[in-house]
Amino acid sequence: MDLPDIVNMYFDADSRNDADALVKTLAADAVVEDENARHQGVVAIREWWVAAKKAAQYVAEPVESSVEGDKALVRAKVSGQFPGSPVTLTHAFTIKGDKIVRLEIL
Repeated sequence: MDLPDIVNMYFDADSRNDADALVKTLAADAVVEDENARHQGVVAIREWWVAAKKAAQYVAEPVESSVEGDKALVRAKVSGQFPGSPVTLTHAFTIKGDKIVRLEIL
C-alpha cells in the first residue's frame, strides 16, 4: 500500500500500542475527530487514544488507501472488544510537512 511515511508510522505505532511514537506523528495542534468528539493537541489526542485502546483493545489494519496532495484516505479493518467488531472505518488524514495535522475517523 502506497502511503505517506508519516501515516505508515501512525498505523505502526497504533499496532504496537506505542502512545509515545503515535503522538510523534502529530503536529502540536493536531485535531482528531472520532465518534462525534473532537480532540485537539497532542495531550488530548494521547488521552483519547489511550482510553480507546484500553476500552476496546482494538487493532486497525489498513486494507485500502488513496493519496491526493496533502490528503490520505485509508480504509482499515478495525477489530476489538466492541459491538459489531470487526468494522471497516475510513481514516482521513491531512498532512502538512512531515506531521499529521488532522485525522477524521468515519
